[in-house]
Amino acid sequence: MRPFSMVDLHSLADEGTEEMQILQSLDLSRLPRHVAIIMDGNGRWAGRRHLPRVAGHRAGIASVRDVVEASARLGLEAITLYAFSKENWKRPRAEVETLMQLLREYLRRELETLQKNRIRFRVIGAIEELVAPVREELERGMTATAGNDGLLFNIALSYGGRAEIVEACRRVLTEAAAGRIDPASLDEATFARFLYTAGVPDPDLLIRTSGELRVSNFLLWQIAYAEIWVTETLWPDFRRRELFRAIADFQKRNRRYGGIGSDEGGRSGPSKSGLTGALARS
Repeated sequence: MRPFSMVDLHSLADEGTEEMQILQSLDLSRLPRHVAIIMDGNGRWAGRRHLPRVAGHRAGIASVRDVVEASARLGLEAITLYAFSKENWKRPRAEVETLMQLLREYLRRELETLQKNRIRFRVIGAIEELVAPVREELERGMTATAGNDGLLFNIALSYGGRAEIVEACRRVLTEAAAGRIDPASLDEATFARFLYTAGVPDPDLLIRTSGELRVSNFLLWQIAYAEIWVTETLWPDFRRRELFRAIADFQKRNRRYGGIGSDEGGRSGPSKSGLTGALARS
């Protein structure tokens, strides 16, 4: 990850703007290592403008471009965007095909920008369920950026958190049957090696757009202690300003991971938020 002292704030925002004010309030030595985003609201964005749903998906591409580039320049280690869930296969065929075409267009147009910003592109999910032309485009993008040493940009496609855990269990059982794993010694760290996100730090911050208060089967194992930040902003309107706001809010929280924080007479450390935090504090 890029040393925080090297972050050029002026490459992220203009002087005197709200974006710059938020940036200047951040402690660049305490940025979240991994940010995960549930991109929601494309359909509602289009509906409010009396446009077809696919217009919302197309408008959302600009948000992806801005947020990924800003994350790379800020020096985040990883970002994971929830683009297409297993449940999304139930949508009308025309909408699914348009989404896949937009994905291919994004990769073709943005590959140069990914390379310029040293971004490494990777797909998590059941990639084998995608049609061949889409898989080939994704594989080209992953291969072309594999040597980059900047931001890891994960995009979740045909992804489901429960399915990921089940698949990991299958792989563990296969390894155990072959004598390569002792079931009695299986622990959380070992199990995590069989997830799609193996080798990547768990998300510190989970962002959801459009105001919905659910995690929608996204990174269920990995977000166990993630701080959750929800905004009413619909995804096509989400830009780096909202990302900076989320990080600013993240830095105000006392993350304890079930321990006792400095405000309760113990050592300071990470804490939970939301319902789990309320239960832990009760």
